[in-house]
Amino acid sequence: MSTPVPMTNVDRDSLHNFVTAGFVALGLTQEDAGIFAGALIFSELRFHPGQGQGVARLRRYHERIGNGEVDPRAEWSIVKEGPALALVDAHNGIGTVAASKAMRLAIKKAKEGGIGTVIVRNSTHYGSSAVHACQALEHGCIGIAYTNAGPEMAPWGGREGVTGTNPWSIAAPSDQGFPTVLDIAITTAGKGMMNWLIREGKKMPLDWAITPEGLETDDPAAALKGPLLGIGGHKGYGLAFMTEAMTGILSGGGFGLTPYSDPKKMDVSHYFQAIDISWFMDPKEYEARMGQFMQMAKTRALRPGFDEILVPGEQEARRTAAKSAGGVPIDDVVLADLVAFGKELKLGCQIKVLDRYDGAEL
Repeated sequence: MSTPVPMTNVDRDSLHNFVTAGFVALGLTQEDAGIFAGALIFSELRFHPGQGQGVARLRRYHERIGNGEVDPRAEWSIVKEGPALALVDAHNGIGTVAASKAMRLAIKKAKEGGIGTVIVRNSTHYGSSAVHACQALEHGCIGIAYTNAGPEMAPWGGREGVTGTNPWSIAAPSDQGFPTVLDIAITTAGKGMMNWLIREGKKMPLDWAITPEGLETDDPAAALKGPLLGIGGHKGYGLAFMTEAMTGILSGGGFGLTPYSDPKKMDVSHYFQAIDISWFMDPKEYEARMGQFMQMAKTRALRPGFDEILVPGEQEARRTAAKSAGGVPIDDVVLADLVAFGKELKLGCQIKVLDRYDGAEL
């Protein structure tokens, strides 16, 4: 019998202030702490807690910084630059911060010449791809962001990992009240969701991962010991493989088995691109055309068992609106750890608790 993970609603602004103060205490500048906290809150609002992209990472970064795995004051330097291109070295700094600055540079180049592409090497975990792709929306651009990662996905036909989850995001504006945002790992699921299912006492789909022996399993505990599987079988493996070609291999950074192999040098690489819509047409015309396309999709006949058709980013936009209005639901285990961590760091702010989370769909 499954049991929902107990959660508590907390105030969004107090959570943001707490996480920002926490990162300042860990050695980040005020600016970088604000960037990192904003990215984690963005992910906390948009995604399922089991995906592991939210505020629970505060404690993990305390460990990484303390162990010398990440440099909170790392230099961010441009190795080579042209009108539309740049290669950046993150010097093993906070990946989320390095990524935000890289997308900022890509946007600047796009506004000057129509398109901007920035590739980052020698970086670390950069969080949710959507955080970075969505930066471009504020400047009238389409945003693209993807990254390589540690070797968790097995090649098609193999039973050992060789590529990462290698997540992608593409963000484009619309006139429908929310942007269209694709945000996907190239694996069918991540190990964070398997841990979540273990806590709920649920089985998992057979296409998520395999055992170390290469066998299918619906047991998330058994799957945690083996590699992940790609979306669409061999097609997901192919996408993850070619993501390495456009990140670690092209940048001169780590790829395949290299990322995360050395705890003191994660050697992750990222790719960012911004496309200025105004180079092609009036941005309002683009938004209207995108809205027309969204309605074409949403008004198609439904399959049996479905109530509506969603477009990329719609579910996450609804989550963000609901959590912003009613409080951000935080896993009780994570909340207790954050409160304890705040006392350890002697932070001068607290997370405001609102009420119990009612268990509605996340």
